[in-house]
Order: sequence, then structure tokens, then C-alpha cells
Amino acid sequence: MLTSEHRPTARVLDILQLLSTSKDGFSLTEIAATIKVPKSTIVPIIRTLCDRQFITLSGNGGKYIIGINSFIVGSSCLHNIDVLSLIKSQMKKVVEATSEVCQLGILIDGDVLYLAKEDSSEPIRLISFVGKRLPAYSTALGKSLISEFTLEELHQIYKNGLQPVTKNTCTDFDQLIKECLIAKKRGYFSEKEEVSSGICCFAVPLMYAGKIIAALSISIPSFRLTKEKKELAIHALKTSKENLEGIFRDLNIDKDLFENSLLFKTK
Repeated sequence: MLTSEHRPTARVLDILQLLSTSKDGFSLTEIAATIKVPKSTIVPIIRTLCDRQFITLSGNGGKYIIGINSFIVGSSCLHNIDVLSLIKSQMKKVVEATSEVCQLGILIDGDVLYLAKEDSSEPIRLISFVGKRLPAYSTALGKSLISEFTLEELHQIYKNGLQPVTKNTCTDFDQLIKECLIAKKRGYFSEKEEVSSGICCFAVPLMYAGKIIAALSISIPSFRLTKEKKELAIHALKTSKENLEGIFRDLNIDKDLFENSLLFKTK
């Protein structure tokens, strides 16, 4: 314990932090043993926390779990977190590392909805912009977002088929599925001039609890796409993916919270 800590308060926090790690809860004996405090010392703390509904007995063999008031306090914290700012800070790092444009998108009815964009100092013209929707199958960003769908699901989403955006757009369902399978194995998605002439893109999905909630991409003009630039771009995307998914886990930011949070205050 830090010398500046107030011991009784520290024990309260130790109990709450411990219970937050398990949905099954802990018995009084387990709590005392884990935080290394005598049971007689924590009994009044436990009683007070129960009375104030910060913890509760689960009925599962007398084990304590997090209570409703702890949930309310935690939820109020999430409402104050600007998720978009957290993500854009990582997008800035991608741009700094690659000198190329970085974009964030989510899936809406088979389309990519672009939520954020970080420009680079290098000139580039894109047809995508914040608020723009494009067919997901025509972009690297979109392919990463639909990569978990089955062939049957894709046919349901795109009932009129895969309409070309450019002459390079993938318009074959089987080919799209094949591309997605390969991309998932290598850890990134790509497209070459499928939505914008002269532009290549790379993207990674952002996951929470095994589900895709968004995606990040880098757009690079074909004339600047060297082997070194491609490797740099993919490394930057994968690094930001790892960092952001860690943040999502720490803050318990799932797909519903993500889509209904401050992300829709697009800038």
C-alpha cells in the first residue's frame, strides 16, 4: 500500500476491484484471503457496502458480487469518456508514422459510414469524407467490417448484387468471401482502386469480445505505394488496433455503447 493511502478506504476499493473481476463473486473468506485482511476487519465494510447496494449477495453459495450502485457509478464514468477523442489520438499516430490519411468507419446497412478522418501533410483526393457512405464491399475498411458474414448473409445484405464503383470493384460474391478469408489470416484487408482511381487502401477491424465494432484504414496513392510504405502502413494499423482494443476492454466499450456514444458527434 502506498504511504499516502488511507487504509480503510484502500480496503473498500480493494474489495470493489476484486469483485469486479468475477461475475460469480467471492465469499467472505475468499475476499479476506485475496486482499490479505482479517475477516473480522472487513465484515463491517462488507455490511456497509451491502447496505448501500455497492455489493450484494448473489445467492450462489453466499458469494458477493458487484451491486447496482457500483454499476451506476461506473456507467456515469463512461458517459464522460469521449471515445472519438481516444480513437483519433491513435489515428494521429498512424498519420505521423506513415504520412498518409487515416479513416474510421462503421457498418450501416451494408455501407461504410465514415466517422472520422485524420489528414496528412501529403496531398491526396478521396471520394470518402466524414458522414459519407460507400458500399462496404468496395473498400478495405468495409471488407474488414463484413468479413464475419457468411455467403448467405452477404446475399441478403446486397440483394441487387455487388454493383461496381470503379472497374476494379469486386462484384463476385465468391471472390469477396475468398478475399476476406485470406485477409483475416494475414491480419489486414486491402483494396486497389476499387472505390477511387489511383488510391490503394489497407484496413484492420477493431474488435470487442470477439465482435467487430469499427475499422481503421490508411489510404495511399498508388504512385507512393512502395513495399516499405505498405509494411509501414500495416504495422501502424496493427499497432493502433492493439492499443484501441486494449482501451475497449479496459473501458468495457462494446458495439452498442460505441455506436451510441460520442462517436456520433463526428467532426
